Amino acid sequence: MNKFTPMFWIALTIGIVFVSWGAIFPEQLLTTMMSIRNGVLDQFGWFYQLAATFMLVISIIIAFSKFGKIKLGKEKDKPEYGTITWFAMLFSAGMGIGLLFYGLSEPVTHYANPPVGEAQTIDSAKQGLKYSYLHWGLHAWAIYAIVALALAYFKFKKDMPGLMSATLIPLFGDRMKGKAGYVVDIIAVFATLFGVAISLGVGAKQINGGLNYMWGIPNSFPVQLIIMGVTAVLFIYSAATGLSKGIKYLSNTNLILAVLLFFAFLILGPTQFVLETFSTTLGAYVQDVARMGLRFAPFTEENNQWVKDWTIFYWAWWISWTPFVSTFIARVSKGRTVREFLVAVIIAPTLVCTLWFGVFGGAGLYFDFVQGLDVAGQSLETSLFYVFDQLPLSGLLSIIAIILIMTFFVTSGDSATFVLGMQTSNGSLNPPFFVKFSWGIILTAIAAILLGAGGLDALQAAAIISGLPLAIILLLMIASLLKSFRTEFKESTNTTKVKQKKAAAQSTEATNPAK
Repeated sequence: MNKFTPMFWIALTIGIVFVSWGAIFPEQLLTTMMSIRNGVLDQFGWFYQLAATFMLVISIIIAFSKFGKIKLGKEKDKPEYGTITWFAMLFSAGMGIGLLFYGLSEPVTHYANPPVGEAQTIDSAKQGLKYSYLHWGLHAWAIYAIVALALAYFKFKKDMPGLMSATLIPLFGDRMKGKAGYVVDIIAVFATLFGVAISLGVGAKQINGGLNYMWGIPNSFPVQLIIMGVTAVLFIYSAATGLSKGIKYLSNTNLILAVLLFFAFLILGPTQFVLETFSTTLGAYVQDVARMGLRFAPFTEENNQWVKDWTIFYWAWWISWTPFVSTFIARVSKGRTVREFLVAVIIAPTLVCTLWFGVFGGAGLYFDFVQGLDVAGQSLETSLFYVFDQLPLSGLLSIIAIILIMTFFVTSGDSATFVLGMQTSNGSLNPPFFVKFSWGIILTAIAAILLGAGGLDALQAAAIISGLPLAIILLLMIASLLKSFRTEFKESTNTTKVKQKKAAAQSTEATNPAK
């Protein structure tokens, strides 16, 4: 196979053109993107809301249906990674940097600017945690899981290339092997680039915010650019070592540091308040998840805009991440059953995310609402370090947090370059280093261009725009997956019946030899 496919050169050329546009005309790029973003939110916000909810519902149905026994691979295939390592890898790739950036700041932000009702009240504090659970919980992981399921099934069961276009062959036939397939895969590539760029951007901003808060290093774009450059070198080097070495070891390191930081924060912080608040808000989330997951406020423009700015943005972000995260999860999940896969990928990370937000967000609410400190007045990137400052061992906690953000940064970039290389190398599980290197440079450049042009707003706009066409592709992938499941189940049933008839005939011959 040609190592450098036409798909690679086409996608790389488009990437270079986009980076050049942003570098030469940053204001024009920002204006164009914000205009498209606003149009998408106004006209298609409802579509994102319904699509995310549908993916959660269909994932649950598939997990507990007759299809749950299907193995993602051949019958003799065993899982490639142990359960703990597998969980660490999917979790690190899934949401690492975002948990550090939004874990405390988002609940406190919602508390100060709630989706409905008065700000900085008991009710708005509960809403802050409930909606954080919504944004990072069941819906998010169901989006990842259902797409990863399709990719893993067609790759390991049907021996198809690990490409999104390949999963649509049962619906559209060989057309997915030509130009139509290129279009699908190019959309997936750029959704990946924009989705991961958000994480790299917020990671650079939070590392800079922590360095500024602790040691007075200027909180500025040039410093953030240096941070992205250093981490780009690290994740490209990690990508060169391969999946089983670089990403595996970094993922385990991430998990250890995250657990250490979590329990240190829980023990040193307002433990009783945090656990009681977590218990009551988790119950409220489970009770209201369907209502919140479909919520709009069409009669109140301000409240409706809140849904678009937060909930719809998150659905777009997770959808734009699916080519990256879902491909990576699929790659490390060979040999598991459909039911095992879906339950693990949806439930376990959701529990971890809600616990994380409950502990960190709950502590932030405690220091603001109970202690009267201005946590809500801090910036998104510095609020975590501000709360650390109220705890014993604050300096050590801040250093651990910065190291963890760095390792999450490297893991996300490492995993993304692998997936981008896979997507543009005909689904190869071992894409050439030059391909991964090229995407590492383009990914870092896009993150820097968007961050410099418009900060978080530009990064979010990119995710919302790229997520729309990709969401349509994801729904088609689900239809294709269900069609293949039904065909396989029917064939399996017919094969079983044939075997039973043969066995019955042989039994009859054995008991009636004269015939």
